[in-house]
Amino acid sequence: MRKLTFLLRPSWLILAVLVAAFAYLCFTVLAPWQLGKNTATSHRNQLIADSVDAAPIDITTVLDNEDSDSHAEWRRVTATGTYLPDSTVLVRLRHLDGAPGYAVLSTFLLDDGRILLVDRGLVAAVDGTRPPQIPDPPAGSQHIEARVRMSEGITPGKDPSIQDGYRQVYSIDTTQEATVLQQALTPIPTGERGGYLQLDDNQPGAFTPTPLPQLDAGPYLSYGLQWLAFGIMAPLGLGYFVYAEIRERRKEKALAATPPPATPTETLTPTTPPTNDQRLADRYGGNR
Repeated sequence: MRKLTFLLRPSWLILAVLVAAFAYLCFTVLAPWQLGKNTATSHRNQLIADSVDAAPIDITTVLDNEDSDSHAEWRRVTATGTYLPDSTVLVRLRHLDGAPGYAVLSTFLLDDGRILLVDRGLVAAVDGTRPPQIPDPPAGSQHIEARVRMSEGITPGKDPSIQDGYRQVYSIDTTQEATVLQQALTPIPTGERGGYLQLDDNQPGAFTPTPLPQLDAGPYLSYGLQWLAFGIMAPLGLGYFVYAEIRERRKEKALAATPPPATPTETLTPTTPPTNDQRLADRYGGNR
C-alpha cells in the first residue's frame, strides 16, 4: 500500500474529485439530456409523419379526449365557428424567408362556445422593424383546417406589450394570451402544456403558414453516446496516469538501489627517470 500513498497528495485528490464529478455529470446529466432530446425529436417526427397521411378529425374529438396527451400535437383537425373581433396578437422575433417577421394570433369561437387560440401564420416586418397593417380575419361562420400545436411557454423577463398599435408577445402560450386578451381560452390537451391551432395553407384568415420542422433526428444520439464515452474514458485516463506514476517510481527506486559501477584500475606503465636536461626544460621551458 505504500506504493499508493502518493495518491493522498492534494494534487492527486483534486484530480480524482474532478474526474469523478465529470464522470457523474456525463452519466446523470449530459448523456441523458442529449438522449432525451433524441427521443423527443424522434417522437415528434413520428407524429408529423403520421399526420401527413391521416385524415383530419374534428377538434371537439381532441378536446373531449382527456387522455390524448402529447399524441395530439401535430394532429390535423377541422373546426367550425367564427373568429372573434379585436383578438389580434402579434408574436415578435419570428422570421419569414430569412427576414424579420411576426406570427399573427387570433381567437376562434367554436359552435359549442369554446374559444381556441389560432396561429394564422407569418407576415414580414416593414423595414425589418415594425409590423405591417394586419387585416382582420373574415367574419361569419368559417370552417378551418389546422394542426394542433403545443404552447411554447413563457420566457421570463419578456412581458407582453403594446407597440405600433398591436398587442405583442414573445411566444405562443395559451395561458399568457388568455390574460392578454382577457378571454377564457380553452387549451387543447397536448400533455405538458395546453395547445393551440396552427392554420394550414389556403385557410380562411391564414397568412404564410409556419413551416413544419424537418424530419431529421439531429445529432442528439451521437452527442449522447459521446458523453457516455467521455464518462467511461475519464476514469480510465485517471487509472492510466496512476499506473504511469507507479511505473516511474519503480524505475527510480530500482536505479537508486543499483550500486555504482566500479572505477577501472589504471594500468601503470614503467617510465624512465628524467635526465637533468629534461628536468631543466620542464622547469624553465625550452631546450638548453
